Amino acid sequence: MTDTQETIVSQEKFDEMIKELEYLKTVRRTEIAKNLEYARSLGDLSENAEYQEARDLQAATEERIKKLQELVKNTKIMTDGKKKNEVSFNSKVSIRKEGSSEVHEYTIVGSEEADMRLKKLSHVSPLGSALMGKKKGDVFSFETPSGKQTYTIEKVA
Repeated sequence: MTDTQETIVSQEKFDEMIKELEYLKTVRRTEIAKNLEYARSLGDLSENAEYQEARDLQAATEERIKKLQELVKNTKIMTDGKKKNEVSFNSKVSIRKEGSSEVHEYTIVGSEEADMRLKKLSHVSPLGSALMGKKKGDVFSFETPSGKQTYTIEKVA
């Protein structure tokens, strides 16, 4: 029995997962089957690198299909139930670290969508969970590997 937990994503991310799942189950499985058939035709499977590579690719693809199916089954699509001036899903939040004048802006998203390069912060990350429910002007702290960090919320949109 696997330990499943609900994943929260935007409608856009959910649609991406469905699209990838369909592609893997149809197009990719067919490509891999053709590669396996070709590799088998080459003869001795024990020393056949093409066959082994195709089998590895098949295993990785099936694992990804299984993961996506679990994700889709246990996914809740976030609704835009944002409260005015309160940090929630899809909020754009500007924060400033105590003692600094530099302001950082993040968008709060589900864990499957988190990407720090795009300034998309997971609601379950230490910073993301500390932000949830806060309002403009709130001062908050959270623990990091380098110790307690304190920030002020400059803006919530």
